[in-house]
Amino acid sequence: MRFLHTADWQLGMTRHFLNGEAQPRYSAARRDAVAGLAAVADRTGAEFIVVAGDVFEHNQLAPRDVSQSLEAMRAIGIPVYLLPGNHDPLDASSVYTSALFTAERPANVTVLDRAGVHEVRPGLEIVAAPWRSKAPTTDLLGEVLAELPADGVTRIVVGHGGVDLLDPDKDKPSVIRLAAVESALTRGAVHYVALGDKHSRTEVGSTGRVWYSGSPEVTNYDDIESDPGHILLVDIDEDDPAREVRVSAERVGRWRFVTLRRSVDTDRDVADLDINLDLMGDKDRTVVRLALTGSLTVTDKAALDACLDKYARLFAALTTWERHTDIAVLPADGEFDDLGIGGFAAAAVDELVATARSDADTADDARAALGLLLRLVDKASVDKANVDKGSAA
Repeated sequence: MRFLHTADWQLGMTRHFLNGEAQPRYSAARRDAVAGLAAVADRTGAEFIVVAGDVFEHNQLAPRDVSQSLEAMRAIGIPVYLLPGNHDPLDASSVYTSALFTAERPANVTVLDRAGVHEVRPGLEIVAAPWRSKAPTTDLLGEVLAELPADGVTRIVVGHGGVDLLDPDKDKPSVIRLAAVESALTRGAVHYVALGDKHSRTEVGSTGRVWYSGSPEVTNYDDIESDPGHILLVDIDEDDPAREVRVSAERVGRWRFVTLRRSVDTDRDVADLDINLDLMGDKDRTVVRLALTGSLTVTDKAALDACLDKYARLFAALTTWERHTDIAVLPADGEFDDLGIGGFAAAAVDELVATARSDADTADDARAALGLLLRLVDKASVDKANVDKGSAA
């Protein structure tokens, strides 16, 4: 028997740092990753799909988001089992009990809306632990595993939340106790545990039977999510009394959220950053967060700003990670000697340079003014060259 394990679709998710038109494309990509499971299921012969929580970003979605999400699930064709998680719990405002969801839910979609056993077919069951609030006071998974018998039925557990082996807050009431999970596996009451909540593909413990699938489309930067963009293909040998399990991954995600840390101290460093950004492919599906440190002249800082302005127009988003960015800008000796100005204007520039090199409260403003001056002078030079070229023609 073969099925697909996925989780954390978080349909309807928004990301505030995306450029205006990138947000609709990102939302569409998350739905496309869901609809694209149809091709994976058809190619691999998967019997059904389990979604281990956080199907939706939250319970207050716009009707359009709900309808489009359900249509994407309809396109999958095979049975899809949805587990409510911490983002979309089965509380009083649950999307799963809304009139719209109820009316438009495709026939192939089942909500795992009660704790315990759900029969897929004779001899095969799903054991579910849905969230009913955002802050459970118990280990929901442990509760449903406690009384399960080892009676020859193949069982797939579908749960959501942190596991004590990985969760830094091991005393949190809702944390999943791995010992209870492995005890149920050891005695043969269950055979595979499909988890959601962690957005990177992760094996838990050493049994080979407990996995987080991760989110099928990236949701955070690569220093936080190391391995997103997958679904898991799970094989269970129902003819084997031990129910041998094989797990493999399929990459379905197309977006990337990348963190780049760079030191920029010279014009060569700025040029290298420009080259690195230029070489990155799929810019319209890539988000870049820059952590930059160093010390630059005003001229080099102006070149850096021009570089970042250029790529901000090309990437889905390009932002500076403020907490990890620290660039000192200091005018170099003679940097403003060749501007071709004199008199009052030259004196004003000298005053700005002196202020920029000081510890005065206005030093940052002076550096910004000098940077703007360089850009204006450069633009004027370009415009003049174009005029001269046109006159010559």
